[in-house]
Amino acid sequence: MDAGRAPEKTLDGHFVVVRGRRRRATDPSVPEETAARLRRHLMAARRAVRAATAAGDARAERSARARVHRAKVASGTRGTPWWEQSGSDRRQRWEQGSARLDADAPR
Repeated sequence: MDAGRAPEKTLDGHFVVVRGRRRRATDPSVPEETAARLRRHLMAARRAVRAATAAGDARAERSARARVHRAKVASGTRGTPWWEQSGSDRRQRWEQGSARLDADAPR
């Protein structure tokens, strides 16, 4: 995948193909502003996992991995597949997920 190009999607739009591997696509109904916020939370949590692992801090690593999971669920890439949820369930998933990530973000 080139940096400026979108990843290849399956015909149904449920998955993207990255380096030959099929991965669940993010929920396309998440508003762009919210999706960007979820991506920032996800990347910050991934950096926290790396830092905690390097420091040998198991508690911080568990906490950071939980934040990664919450960001992925909120974006629709984990948990109940977004295409199996109603519109209101999808909205609730990303609104509650991003609110919790905002509240739990390290200061």
